[in-house]
Amino acid sequence: MESIVAALITGGLALIGVIISNVQSNRKIEQSLDKTQAVMDCKIEELTREVREHNNFAKRMPVVEEQIKVINHRIQDLENLEKEGL
Repeated sequence: MESIVAALITGGLALIGVIISNVQSNRKIEQSLDKTQAVMDCKIEELTREVREHNNFAKRMPVVEEQIKVINHRIQDLENLEKEGL
């Protein structure tokens, strides 16, 4: 009978030790995940900012290209006027 009680006490204490160990391990993992999530959130915000900058640039490029075409035509017209005047 004493051996059964000793085995139950030993088993109970081992179970309590495992539970405490698992709880502490889970807390460490949760803290690590929180840090990782914070880093990921920061990186996502930075990428979002960069994408918005790029999209703004992409929207402006056709306008710039059109302006360059107009400028080239005006230069060509001026060159033609200069040739005709000589």
